[in-house]
Amino acid sequence: MKQTESLKKNQDFRKIYHTGKSYANKYLVMYVLENDLNKNRLGISVSKKVGNSVIRHRITRLIRESYRLSEDKILKGFDLVVVARVGAKDKSFHEIESALLHLIRLHKIENKRANSEQIESGMVEV
Repeated sequence: MKQTESLKKNQDFRKIYHTGKSYANKYLVMYVLENDLNKNRLGISVSKKVGNSVIRHRITRLIRESYRLSEDKILKGFDLVVVARVGAKDKSFHEIESALLHLIRLHKIENKRANSEQIESGMVEV
């Protein structure tokens, strides 16, 4: 079940950059702004500084898949923009996923209830 839309318009990105809150780690920067919707909207930005189109597209796919797998752990009603840093260039899926989850926890948009339900049902090993 898809619960997230993509952000595509430049004005949406700009609004989030200027009025949203940001946290960063070695590989990613995440901007978050509340929206008045019951769903999240995700935008991904990978600069040409990171690498050629093949590398940029690979990083975009890794971020999107990491987000998709973590979607249930994120509260609804936010616009998220994830910006890849140059350090993300040669990183594995697990390193990108870990960086994304770290930023989700920093922004305090983690859905604690979904995590506890998964643990209780045995879906996640503790």
